[in-house]
Amino acid sequence: MSLSFNPDALDLPQGHFIGGSYRPGPEAMVLHRPSDGAAYAGLPVAGADLVDEAVCTAKAALKSSGWGTCQPRERTRALHRWADLIEAEAGHLAQLEAVASTRLISQLVAGDIAVTAEQIRFFAEMADKEGGELVPTRGDQLGMIVTEPFGVVGAITPWNFPISMAGWKLGPALAAGNAVVLKPSEMTPFATLRMAELSVQAGIPAGLVNVVLGDGRTTGNALTGHTGIGKVSFTGSTVAGSAIMENIARSGVKPMTLELGGKSPQLVFADADLSLAADCIARTILFNAGQVCVAGSRVLVEASVAEALAAALVARLKAGHLGPTWDAATEYSPIISARQLDRIDSLVSAAVTEGAEVLTGAARLDGPGYFYAPTLLVGVTQTSTAVTEEIFGPVLTLQTFGTEEEALALADHPTYGLAAGLFTRDLSRAMRVMKQLQAGTVWINRYGRSRDHILPTGGYKSSGIGKDLGRDAYHANRRSKSVLIDL
Repeated sequence: MSLSFNPDALDLPQGHFIGGSYRPGPEAMVLHRPSDGAAYAGLPVAGADLVDEAVCTAKAALKSSGWGTCQPRERTRALHRWADLIEAEAGHLAQLEAVASTRLISQLVAGDIAVTAEQIRFFAEMADKEGGELVPTRGDQLGMIVTEPFGVVGAITPWNFPISMAGWKLGPALAAGNAVVLKPSEMTPFATLRMAELSVQAGIPAGLVNVVLGDGRTTGNALTGHTGIGKVSFTGSTVAGSAIMENIARSGVKPMTLELGGKSPQLVFADADLSLAADCIARTILFNAGQVCVAGSRVLVEASVAEALAAALVARLKAGHLGPTWDAATEYSPIISARQLDRIDSLVSAAVTEGAEVLTGAARLDGPGYFYAPTLLVGVTQTSTAVTEEIFGPVLTLQTFGTEEEALALADHPTYGLAAGLFTRDLSRAMRVMKQLQAGTVWINRYGRSRDHILPTGGYKSSGIGKDLGRDAYHANRRSKSVLIDL
């Protein structure tokens, strides 16, 4: 059966989701589909009063349900039921995701939706397996480190992978015994809303998962600055992350997890499998049209094989079949908005003006939606706009090096340190270079995340604070208390 669907026939969730039910509001924003530019929905914006109501609702639900103090296995069972419902509704959730976002319907059911269910199950199993510890003290004392939930977690997710990013936030927070008030991107809210609704159907008490709609300036500021929020988790740009830190500081002090921007290098040494490297590099920039925080957009290649790698990349950087995200035959994603398309085009143009040479791409693609050609730029320097700026589109730069030291110097970005890739057949070199790369994640002879949710993700430098996924994410949603007892 084809996954294709008619976007105009799709019923969209209406309003915020607070206390287990939808809360309609006046439509203050107009949404446009990336695939064809058509206006297709309106969105209310939650102000400070509604955000306050959502936080208070979450607090009351925590108290009345005993979610944070119940037998941990009860949380595990409820989260597993939720994951079951997400899988059962994969087709519907995929449609809600595809119509609003850049994610292709052909990739969503077996990809994003399935991964989201897996992530929730992963964290569900931590609820009764991760806790405090006894620590060594004097023989007539007992020392303990006790952990407990924060209470209400405020979460903000981006537009590029909306439902899986919601899984990143909701899974560990709920498993750890918290309630959540989540603000999805104003451009891609609908699958997240339905996901919240399914949580109640799964038996997670109403009010523990709340979704408020709106922009960062109004809704995001009200959420992150609310004194009733115990912890903030955000995935998005470094600029937005910095603004969130400032906003939190104005209203007090609270812990935060920030997964922010990246400008990740991929180092290719002369002894590497060039075909493998070219495949991996091309995939990372073609996937979701390069709109990925860990996209390996800076290719650094040993000079002796640079020409061969560049030719291999040009051959692989083809856009594939263009079309709307709701057509199962579509192979290449649109850019999220007209504004972002203009930004990508202007940054590439600036790089060319600065002396970059275009080997392929560097142009908008014809069509009713927002599409940009996969692009490879050479002749760039460390100060080139295309090297310094996170373009967040299908744009690669290629630079050459002669020694490991030169490669590491080029890889070391002044701002970002989210991820890095490394291609070599020399195990000693791989381990030596890996240890010196300034990045929170390093992939060797591959590029991109696997479905091993035990591996945490997060950045160095201005690419973030703290980790998502893995045990780190669970523990980041609990606070610790030191206890010392004289016996």
